[in-house]
Parts: sequence; C-alpha cells; structure tokens
Amino acid sequence: MPKPDLSQPDPLDDFEPRTIGLDGVGKRVHVAGAGPAVIVMTEMPGISPQVARFARWVRDAGFTVYMPSLFGRDGAVPGVEESKATFQRACISAEFRAFAGQGSSPVARWLRALARLAHGECGGPGVGAIGMCFTGNFALSMMLEPAVLAPVLAQPSLPLDDPAGLESAPEELAAVRQRLEREDLTVMAYRFDGDRFCKAQRFVAYSEALGERFVARVLPDSAANREGLAPFFEHVVAGPHSVVTAHLIDEAGQPTIAARDEILGFFTRRLAATARRE
Repeated sequence: MPKPDLSQPDPLDDFEPRTIGLDGVGKRVHVAGAGPAVIVMTEMPGISPQVARFARWVRDAGFTVYMPSLFGRDGAVPGVEESKATFQRACISAEFRAFAGQGSSPVARWLRALARLAHGECGGPGVGAIGMCFTGNFALSMMLEPAVLAPVLAQPSLPLDDPAGLESAPEELAAVRQRLEREDLTVMAYRFDGDRFCKAQRFVAYSEALGERFVARVLPDSAANREGLAPFFEHVVAGPHSVVTAHLIDEAGQPTIAARDEILGFFTRRLAATARRE
C-alpha cells in the first residue's frame, strides 16, 4: 500500500466520529475497526496525521480503535503557534494536571469510563490503552478500571516540572501494582534515550513504583526520524520524543518499527480471545 502524505491534514474519513457522553461530559471519539477495543490517546498537540497513522496500524492489526479528541484540531498538521496555544490551554485546563504535586489528571476518570463502554461494545477479554507524551501516564491510571488489560506508556511527559515525578498519587500507584501482580499483567513503556521531556529519571521512578511489572524500552536517539517533521516537532520539541508517531521511521528493520510491532503484539497477546497469560 502507498504510504500516506503526512505533510497534509488528515480528514480522518475512515473513522466514525461519535460524540460519547460519560459522567456528564461529552467528547468526540473517532472509532474504526473490529475486534477487541484499544484506546489510542493522542500526544500533544492533538490527533496529527502521524497519530492517525498509528491508530490505523492498531485497527489493521485486528482491533477496534477508540481515539478520543482531547485537545487540538483533529487531523491537523502541528504548526508552531497554534500548537503552543493548544499546549498552554491544556496546562491550565481543569481536566489535566501538568505539574508536580497535583496528582492524577481528572480526565483519566472519563477515559476509564470510555474503556468500560468500549469493552461492553466490543467484547473480548478486555481493553488496551496507549497514552503518548501529555497523555502517556493516562494508560497507567486507566488500570484502575478492571476492563483495561494492556497499558502502554509512550514517552510519558507529565509532570512537566519534575523529571522524576509521576502523574499518579501514591495510593493509585499502589493499587495498580497490586492489580498487576494479582492478575499477572505488565506495563510497556517507551522513550528515546535523549528525550528532553521524558527523561531517564521518570522510568527509574516507574520501576521503583511498579517493580518488574514495568517493562521499559529505551531507544537510541539515532533511531529517531529527523526528516519531514511538522513545524511543532522541528522547532518546539526539537529532539527525539515521539516513538511511534512523529519520530518513527517507517522502514523495515528500524527500531521504531520494532517498537510499534512489539506494541501491536502486546495488544494481541493480552486481548485476543484465545490468548494465554504471558
């Protein structure tokens, strides 16, 4: 199949846009595919063509993708000024807790409700979830919902002001660890070695909180795409960051493609009806 032109806005016309109301809050959710559900949460500054590409890979691997619109313009190529404004609005929004000491973001409750809904609609053993960048830790917070079985944290970047901070309250982390051990589950996590927003200290903190249930993958900076980046990633992010989206190199044998394939395999093992425990 020809590769999509990621320099152009994505109309998302192969997704069904639904307005889903949960806990008194309605959000647009782009849905596509068939099979067990996977919640794909966008990175900052929104559902870019690269985020949509990843969602299609999940769909084509045999899953129903639920991709909620959490901020930004859906399908837009991330420019500099608009993306900065989106980032600033998210930082002061009541839905997100961007800084240390604030605890888990309230939007995680809505996402847990979305996982329950998706599981009811799609069936199967449970639901997968991947968060990226600003939403990276949300996949872990969603583990408080029993339907979520396969959490993936891609370059989790909150809190922004503490490299070793975790966007989870201690009691939440303890509850998640107990569930991981009780049900023999794991958390997959990915970052680039030189990521300025998700540093090594954060993965160390996750390892201390979750033990061997936290499975970390650190990719070399040389594995990051540096060509054809959208202006926001070229001039604001300005370094390796987005493992399975903007900085992924879509060529066989690339470490980022291996990371993508490992994530898809993780979803398959956990969510396929005939899957066995890892």
